Amino acid sequence: MMRILSFFIVVLLLGTGFAWLADRPGDLVVTFSGMQYKVSLMVAASAIVLIVAAVMLTWWVIKSVVGSPYALRRHFRARKRDRGYQSLSTGLIAAGAGDALTARRMIGQAQKLLNVDQEPLIRLLDAQAAMLEGRADDARAKFEAMLDDPETKLLGLRGLYLEAQRLGARDASRHYAEEAALLAPSVEWAASAALGQKTTHGDWDGALALLEKQKATKQIDREKAKRDRAALLTAKAISTFESDPMGAKAIAIEANKLAPDLVPAAIIAAKVLFQQGDLRKGSKILEHVWKREPHPEVAETYVHARLGDSVYDRLKRARHLAGLYPHHPESSLAIANAALAAGELKEAREAAEAVLRSAPRESAYLLLADIEETQTGDQGRVRQWLSRAVKAPRDPAWTADGYVSERWAPASPVTGKLNAFEWKVPVEQLGPVIDSGDDFESALAAAPLQSASPRENVKPLIPAKAPVVEAKKPVSSPASDEGDIIDAEVVALEPASKRPEERDTQSGEKERIASVLPPWPEKPSESAKKDEHLVIPVPDDPGVRPEYEAERPSKKFRLF
Repeated sequence: MMRILSFFIVVLLLGTGFAWLADRPGDLVVTFSGMQYKVSLMVAASAIVLIVAAVMLTWWVIKSVVGSPYALRRHFRARKRDRGYQSLSTGLIAAGAGDALTARRMIGQAQKLLNVDQEPLIRLLDAQAAMLEGRADDARAKFEAMLDDPETKLLGLRGLYLEAQRLGARDASRHYAEEAALLAPSVEWAASAALGQKTTHGDWDGALALLEKQKATKQIDREKAKRDRAALLTAKAISTFESDPMGAKAIAIEANKLAPDLVPAAIIAAKVLFQQGDLRKGSKILEHVWKREPHPEVAETYVHARLGDSVYDRLKRARHLAGLYPHHPESSLAIANAALAAGELKEAREAAEAVLRSAPRESAYLLLADIEETQTGDQGRVRQWLSRAVKAPRDPAWTADGYVSERWAPASPVTGKLNAFEWKVPVEQLGPVIDSGDDFESALAAAPLQSASPRENVKPLIPAKAPVVEAKKPVSSPASDEGDIIDAEVVALEPASKRPEERDTQSGEKERIASVLPPWPEKPSESAKKDEHLVIPVPDDPGVRPEYEAERPSKKFRLF
């Protein structure tokens, strides 16, 4: 655009000059070698312009002829470079798409057309192709070769970091990340990985300093920096709580101020305050976080805030805490645990049953098993609660990147990311919620367990038209001091009306088996007998109930 504008300006000036000369007639006289030449001013000016243009044109032609070899070499060099970069671009796209064959072919073309020492992208493409082909050692060697060049050192560290992550070598990956963070603190992946490494090794001061650098370079926003700092301060306070309670107090309170809804920060802040006798302030911190989201660790810390309290005082504190967020499962569980410890079994049972009606979970069933054992000692019902605990949905836990931990940690052990742990039900443990209808109501029944009564309208186990399986007669061993031993196999019977010739045998068999079983509470009708098979009830409790202990025969039998 500037060239076009300059051309128009020059033409405008020439036209203006010629017009000015045309308006002012005159002659130009030139004397040369005794000869006098007289021309007009317009002709003289035109001649001067033509001479200047001819000189410029001649100079351009001479310059072009002289510089043509260099221009030709530069043209072919640029053409070769363009072809090389085109091959390199195609190879990088192929490597990104997973096409190792095309990437390897493009590497060969790029190496012929470009200088490998001057183009580091060829090394990167070669390393990526080696990774695609499964040659991890070659890829690692190529990334290590990049460390010698200051221009490609950070690229080599990044490749070594990713390769170590892929192979699961966490220590090596964190080493490369820390070295990259020292080389370029503004690189986000390196700073985050180095921060995770310092957190894993308990270097809280180093992690806090690195976090401040990230905040200064604006790698993370202000709110995230506050929460990450709160997590690091919380971990530092937990680690120094036993050795330096006074130092942990200031750290824990600062962490709680930065993130009031962070449960571990509130718990450690309350613990250091409770230890120093400040019950009121510590309780307020726990009540504040409880109102946001009830947590079992908060309830445990709140109930046991003061040493020497009686179990009834702790029950009162549990009731007060539950009143801040009523009708929540954690509130009911807090009351149930405190009531069980205080011996208020009725209240504990009611609170645990309230949890089952609203949100059944494993801990509620286990708690009911403890209550049942303390209140009645009925091992059958205790095992019934325990079996339902196995099928119940799991309780929430601290989870991060698929890792489940019993305790909170400031960073994920998998990725090193800060504040990765969340209080939720683990994904791999999610399951259907068990029905709290008839099963639950029957489990809550206070009546003792009874033997199974004969059921009416029971469908035959073997259809009427099916082949008859002959019953194998029991064989009795000779009488001994230990009694008779009956060896019987499974008896498959059809209705009595179908097999009149075997009624006597079946009735005798029934009498032998019935002699070792408790009597039926109700006598079935004659119509039910015709359609009913021999059903041997299996009690829930494998032991013998007390009411049947006196009725046991003196002889021992064994059924197979």
